[in-house]
Amino acid sequence: MQATKRLSSAGQSIWLDNITRDLLLTGTLEHYIRDLSVTGLTSNPTIFDHALRHGTSYDTSLRARARAGISDEELFFGLALDDITRAADLFRPIHERTAGVDGWVSLEVSPLLASDAKSTLAEAKDLHARANRPNLFIKIPGTTDGLDAIEESIFAGIPINVTLLFSAKQYRAAADAWLRGVERRIEAGLNPNVASVASIFVSRWDVAVAGKVPSSLDDKLGIAVAREAYKVYSKLLESARWRRALNAGARPQRLLFASTGTKDPKASDVLYVQELIAPLTVNTMPEGTLQAFAAHGEVGREVNPEGGDSAEVRREFSRRGVDLEALATRLQEEGAAAFVTSWKDLLGVIASKTAAASKEYS
Repeated sequence: MQATKRLSSAGQSIWLDNITRDLLLTGTLEHYIRDLSVTGLTSNPTIFDHALRHGTSYDTSLRARARAGISDEELFFGLALDDITRAADLFRPIHERTAGVDGWVSLEVSPLLASDAKSTLAEAKDLHARANRPNLFIKIPGTTDGLDAIEESIFAGIPINVTLLFSAKQYRAAADAWLRGVERRIEAGLNPNVASVASIFVSRWDVAVAGKVPSSLDDKLGIAVAREAYKVYSKLLESARWRRALNAGARPQRLLFASTGTKDPKASDVLYVQELIAPLTVNTMPEGTLQAFAAHGEVGREVNPEGGDSAEVRREFSRRGVDLEALATRLQEEGAAAFVTSWKDLLGVIASKTAAASKEYS
């Protein structure tokens, strides 16, 4: 049995951390679904920026929309919704077969709205309505400013992928925001089954401490942090508060492992997949990682619900002078800033391409 099939059979969903028009047009995404057990995908501004900047498959659509005289941001969302809805339709059979557990695709709100909960909620509602697909997650950063928007979006019935989480503490805050929205729906007599995932980023921890600790600790911190989040997740699943919500008809907000592409050339290219196998979770992988795992991955022991050696590893980093809480805050802030940069770059690429198109027709 292929490694990706064994991983899926172990109870972990495999999602692709990428979307491009070429993936859709060439049948590559269908291949991943059919042959590599991929059951969902995620996207972000950086992914779209790269696809638009380095490819030509969007140029025809850009020219057509440019003549309509709409804004660069609106033009982007039009292009993105074209891709996202096509991908959602490919995953729709999985979504229906799993009764809504899997088969999801994700689209992020503008990162420029991160500190404005009201505007974030409005855009989340608008994008979800325009897509008109039951298997679309709207991505909202799990920053302090984003928590209100997450709660309000869940209360409004919008499925949410909480992104940019870097610690168990940040994950717990995001889970609480999701659950508050669910509990408010229960109290209001509404259906509490509003799907959500909470995405904890893994590899960026190891990049941040590379060269600052002994080599014996290389590539260990991200896994330890992710396992600690899994411990908190497991405890929440057992908690009376979660079980009351589940008894009323809610489904768990699943933990998602993100940023699982290996950055260290000396480490295994499937490190963050093999070390984070856990049922009722998601691992969203870059294409290279997905292909590598399919080729030579191994499905071994599952993560211990008690976190395994995560506490010991984190203590060792603390002894080496790494302030884990401060670093988690910094990584989240840097992640949010990077998405803003990618967003602005993305709109700049669109502006330059539409300007070129306008000259062709002038």
